[in-house]
Amino acid sequence: MLYALLGDLHSNIEDTKAVLAHIQQTAMEAKIIGLGDLYECTVSKKKAQTMSGLPLHKAAIVESEFEKLLTFPSIRGNQEERITQVTGIERFKTYPETMEIIGATLIHGHQFKWSVSWQPTFPPFQKPLLFFGHSHESGLYHQQKKLPMRIRHGQPIVLQDKQYGVNVGSVVDHREWCLYDSKERTVTFMCAPTVDKST
Repeated sequence: MLYALLGDLHSNIEDTKAVLAHIQQTAMEAKIIGLGDLYECTVSKKKAQTMSGLPLHKAAIVESEFEKLLTFPSIRGNQEERITQVTGIERFKTYPETMEIIGATLIHGHQFKWSVSWQPTFPPFQKPLLFFGHSHESGLYHQQKKLPMRIRHGQPIVLQDKQYGVNVGSVVDHREWCLYDSKERTVTFMCAPTVDKST
């Protein structure tokens, strides 16, 4: 089974369109799943502690053009949780915190402990792979450490019979996503091309 995993869209229409188009061009048969932070909450973490009852348009960037792109299932991220906190609406509560797919667990990543240098400490997980986002930095992890490897977009990485954490990177700003082949046990870090508007 092929999965196209993408996260941290943060309501960015242009970057999301680019990534979805890239998935269609390179892995049309893949099942697309979101890893949370689809939306951008406009209320800071600190201010959210004292706010409630805000209308959705005052708490998040929610545009109809963007929402039309969200045709795939997703787990929830910290942005969705904060929007829920300050608005009280039920809409994002339907997004699960985690999701299980063949050979892997999906989670946003804000549930981890993160160091000041944005290195995560993973909770125990049962499946061979744990896909996440949150830090906007793609990478492959084993035994709580990021593997010292250069990410080469478009080149499949054959995984050994071990447990790995896989940060799929971010759609916003980086246009990154990850292709996971559960049958071949490969992950391929992908990046949608950026169009040069200066020409």
